[in-house]
Amino acid sequence: MVPQDTQKKGIRPRRAHVGKIVHPQDAKNVLDTGVNLWFPGPQSFTGEDMLEFHVHGGNAVVSSILNALSTVSGVRMAEAGEFSRRAFDNDKMDLTTLEGVSDLINAETEAQRKLAVRQAHGELFRMYEGWRVKMVQLRAQIEAYIDFSEEENIEDGVYTQVCLEAKKLADAIRAHLNDKRQGEILRNGVALSIVGPPNSGKSTLLNKLAQRQVAIVSPIAGTTRDIVETTLDIGGYPLVVRDTAGLRKASSDVIEMEGIRRAVEAAQEADIRICMVDAQQALDCTTNSNDSFLQNAEWQALLDLPHTFVVLSKIDTLKSTDGIQAAAQAWAQSQRINNRIVPISCANMFGWESLMQLLADDIRTAWGTSVAQQMPLTKTRHRQHLQQCLEHLDLFESIGEDMVVLGAEELRGASRALGRITGKVGIEDVLDALFSEFCIGK
Repeated sequence: MVPQDTQKKGIRPRRAHVGKIVHPQDAKNVLDTGVNLWFPGPQSFTGEDMLEFHVHGGNAVVSSILNALSTVSGVRMAEAGEFSRRAFDNDKMDLTTLEGVSDLINAETEAQRKLAVRQAHGELFRMYEGWRVKMVQLRAQIEAYIDFSEEENIEDGVYTQVCLEAKKLADAIRAHLNDKRQGEILRNGVALSIVGPPNSGKSTLLNKLAQRQVAIVSPIAGTTRDIVETTLDIGGYPLVVRDTAGLRKASSDVIEMEGIRRAVEAAQEADIRICMVDAQQALDCTTNSNDSFLQNAEWQALLDLPHTFVVLSKIDTLKSTDGIQAAAQAWAQSQRINNRIVPISCANMFGWESLMQLLADDIRTAWGTSVAQQMPLTKTRHRQHLQQCLEHLDLFESIGEDMVVLGAEELRGASRALGRITGKVGIEDVLDALFSEFCIGK
């Protein structure tokens, strides 16, 4: 099943050939005019012989070609991720590269795309494999020391030198682990929790951020009881925004109180917090409803957390916005609030650009800058195996020269832990889970 005009001329590898694509059982049945590319193994994506058809994307065209291919003996539809799995089986990719390809397919923001491209191009593999090869070399020296230590052909100080090199590796891995989970946060999304008293505009802010009706907006206090979540792209960074139940001291509603407990918990676990306060109530000296919210010890603790901002909402309800920033700062000082204050209105978009810029700058500074300098950890699986590797190295360091056989075993365990990251040893269960996330064929 190849274009008619190339059947006579012959298809040259890795060259585009344009022509009519006909049914393999009926040469008069022209299915489409397209391009085919022939990739003989091992110089192909999978390492096996591959033929690509580039055709028009209409459903009828694709369907007719797939149906025609099904009439060819031995041809079947690929399973999810099968091409990538064959590439892995044929040593065309390692496991971290495959995970990078999967992340690239699922990337929704520019930051996620950049991170996935770096991993898909082997940046993590080169780091981890370099460490693993070094450990194998150290282990080989230890094995030689064990076998030939009583002979004259082993240099003095071999064991000491191996210990020094192992410590350098342990320090490098420890520094890599001490990344405050920046890579994982960027890959999965920066968690932002919106908290505040009832009717302070939390759900309205969420809907405005999402540009759709995600949460119910109502003047009735306690409308939001469970956590409402949506994912956004802020300045190219993934942001998982959570609207929570309104915080107030007491309620007779057991369900609402559970929602409040979850709201506090979500805010504590979030990477960024926006504390919403009704501007009219905050700046009106005749009421202290919001002030009582801020003076509560449990909620005050939220304001003390890093990456927490106070948003004065509903600025449009004020008689005038002249001098609003100065008034907001004066209010913050009176409440002993040291957080950044941003007055906004979701009705007329006052202060909206300032809030968006504040969030983007905070994410970029906290999670984007260091990630750009060094490839970070992106998977919990990687972190677990690196911690296991570090445990083995620490044990090796604690073992004396008189127990060198045990030390060699710890180096073996360290190299195997790294091998599980790149797919060198024992990863069948990881492969099954990973390829199930791929699109059909890829």
